Order: sequence, then C-alpha cells, then structure tokens
Amino acid sequence: MVFITWRTLDSMPQDVLAAWRAERNRWLVAHGIDPTVKGWKLRVQELSVDEMVEYHDRFTTRWHEELDAGHGECVLQRPGIARIVHDSLRHFDGDRYEMISFVIMPNHVHLLACFPDKAAMLEQCESWKHYTGTQINRRLGTHGRFWQQDAFDHLVRHEGQHRRLLDYIAQNPVKARLKLSEHALWESSHHRSA
Repeated sequence: MVFITWRTLDSMPQDVLAAWRAERNRWLVAHGIDPTVKGWKLRVQELSVDEMVEYHDRFTTRWHEELDAGHGECVLQRPGIARIVHDSLRHFDGDRYEMISFVIMPNHVHLLACFPDKAAMLEQCESWKHYTGTQINRRLGTHGRFWQQDAFDHLVRHEGQHRRLLDYIAQNPVKARLKLSEHALWESSHHRSA
C-alpha cells in the first residue's frame, strides 16, 4: 500500500520551492546527510524516531501546507477537469491496482492504493499523469507538461499509518477550507470499514 501525491506544474512558486529546499538541505547536512548524493532519502529513514518526526513536521507538513495554499491556476477545482482525473484513477481499479482513497485538490492529487510491486506503481503513476495531462491540455486548449515530473510516494507500513493517511485524505479539503465544488473525494467503503 502506497500514499502518493503529485501536483500541477504551477502548484509551487519557484521562490517558495527554493526557500523550502534550501532550509531542508541545511537541516539534512546538519544531520549528516548530503542531499546531493543519490539515495539520500533512504538515509532519512535511518534517522532516530525523534529526528524523523522533526523532519516530517518541518518539511513534509510544510510542503503540503504550501500545496493547500492554492498556488497556480488551480484548474483541478473545475468539475470537468477533476472528472478526467477521477475517471482515470478509477479506470483500472481492481485490475492493475486496488484504489483505497483519493482526493483531487485544486492543484494536486493525493491517493492511497495497493500495487503488486514498485515497478507497477511507477508505471501506473506515469500512465495516469500522461493520460490526464493530455486530456486536460486538450480540454483547456493548451499543450506541454501539465503535471510536475516529480511525485511523492510513501510506503504504508502499518495499520495506524493507514488510518492516519485515510483521515489525511478525507480531511485535506476541510483543512484547506475548500467548498464541495472545489475538490473531488473518493473512498472505497471496503477499506474504511476494514
């Protein structure tokens, strides 16, 4: 089971992103991790529990707060555009993956799903982003990259984490103070009651 976030190309202003990265990199170096070395994220997972909590409180939480601030055009809040993403996420549910929950925010998407393996997850994410990006560009009369190339994925390791992430997805629109018409939330009834 994996928690995945991806965002629109315009969802994070360059100055906000640069300041966030600079502060994160200073913190990593102070904790003996070189952020320029491939695999540095694995080193973060080797930190003490207190250091991991501090890292996520300072950087992961702030990252999500910046996304929720609604930077960019926020075209995903348009019902027709959100429907493209919604339908794509549900299309191969039960075949290539098992979708547990997702929320389509104005400039990003969070989802919780089960995949057979990491390769299947990466391939499916690329497929979702390619298909929806193409369809959204066609609908908007634009071209070029729609989604930011990077994505955030986090392996769900235990039931408590699963519950927290389900709640995070469900509460994200509330926390961002969105109206019902500005987001799309879907949840498998099987997993909420499991």
